[in-house]
Amino acid sequence: MKDLFDHRRQQRLRYEAPLAARMRPRALNAFVGQEHIAGEGRLLRRAIKADRLFSSLIFWGPPGAGKTTLAMIVANTTASHFETISAVLAGVADLRRIIKEAKERRGMYGRRTILLVDEIHRWNRAQQDALLPHVEDGTVVLIGATTENPYFEVIAPLVSRSRVFQFKPLADDEVVTILHRATSDSKRGYGARKVQLDDDALAHLVHIAGGDARAALNALELAVESTSPNESGFVHITLAVAEDSIQRRALRYDKKGDEHYDTISAFIKSVRGSDPDAALYWLAKMVAAGEDPRFILRRLYILAGEDIGLADPNGVVVVNACAQAFEWVGMPEGQYHLALATLYLATAHKSNSAGAYWGALAEIEEHGAGPVPICLRDKSDTFRGSLREHYQRTLGEHEGYKYPHAYPDGWVEQRYLPEGVEGGWFQPRGHGYEQEIIGRLKKWRRKQEE
Repeated sequence: MKDLFDHRRQQRLRYEAPLAARMRPRALNAFVGQEHIAGEGRLLRRAIKADRLFSSLIFWGPPGAGKTTLAMIVANTTASHFETISAVLAGVADLRRIIKEAKERRGMYGRRTILLVDEIHRWNRAQQDALLPHVEDGTVVLIGATTENPYFEVIAPLVSRSRVFQFKPLADDEVVTILHRATSDSKRGYGARKVQLDDDALAHLVHIAGGDARAALNALELAVESTSPNESGFVHITLAVAEDSIQRRALRYDKKGDEHYDTISAFIKSVRGSDPDAALYWLAKMVAAGEDPRFILRRLYILAGEDIGLADPNGVVVVNACAQAFEWVGMPEGQYHLALATLYLATAHKSNSAGAYWGALAEIEEHGAGPVPICLRDKSDTFRGSLREHYQRTLGEHEGYKYPHAYPDGWVEQRYLPEGVEGGWFQPRGHGYEQEIIGRLKKWRRKQEE
């Protein structure tokens, strides 16, 4: 009796499940997309069809690309026992139970266990470590699904024992295929209902979904369920209905994940590469995704020193002014100041000559810091007596020190580096304001040669 009630409950849950869950393909020939890994003749497809999954797998890709769907197809295809857990909800206690049952199943019946861990990157290192020995000894064959780069978010021993398959966002025509199936399938979709989906409405759903089948199906479900049939009994999904159902493309962005680092990298490289349009594009993506504007401004501060430098010393001044203005103005108007700082740096002359500092630091780290030349050392008695005495001593050329302001042009030939240290790290390229700096350096060098 209990099994009967469980069966009925499962049937009811499947019927009441969201459209995206109901439309999940059960077999390989119904799977859409990812031809590079699941297409005809591909290794993974052959292994699934032959039920020959002996090594663990990691499915890595954006939401709605088919990771969990393909794992569930494995579940429907294999003769092995299949377990699935969500790393968001399950912990080590759940894993211990599954491992215990897997060992019993293997010992008593010789039956393997395939374990799907959805969102595996959500598990911390200790939780992933608890799984490792059981993957290693073959107690379970792991299928880990993740939206994050497994080479960063999954422990290296697990990655090294797994084949990593990278999923791509679905192409527009693939999403169209999935939506058409949903409107024509009479058992799991809306085939039993009169649904009229206009071409422009379909195009809008596909475009805004951005390769995410789940987002497209969720929007279609909302459109159908919230629209009353017309006089002819049709649920008519117009462009206006579609726009209400999926108003804005969901940005794939996690403030601590791959998209965060990839996007800020693209932003920095666009500014460095003097492409203002690209810089604004990546800036807009970060702002739209909810990135902290102060984080962006901190990166612009760094850019002003690292990539603009002395080619345009006003770069850091402009960024500082924009950062202060942002603090006063806030959002949304503060976006003008984010854009202003970005555009100034993107269109400024570029120079990384300030990186000469790292050459000096490397010299000290390799050889140690040399002694300060005697003529440059502080004289403790300088600070005794009146200010007038101090000024006279400073002007004086005590211990061989030559006071530059006592010479024409405020410059005099004099060694400032320790003996044996040759320098030469600062090499301005002559971009922008550095032209003037090079002119001064040449002038001082000529004087040294006279």
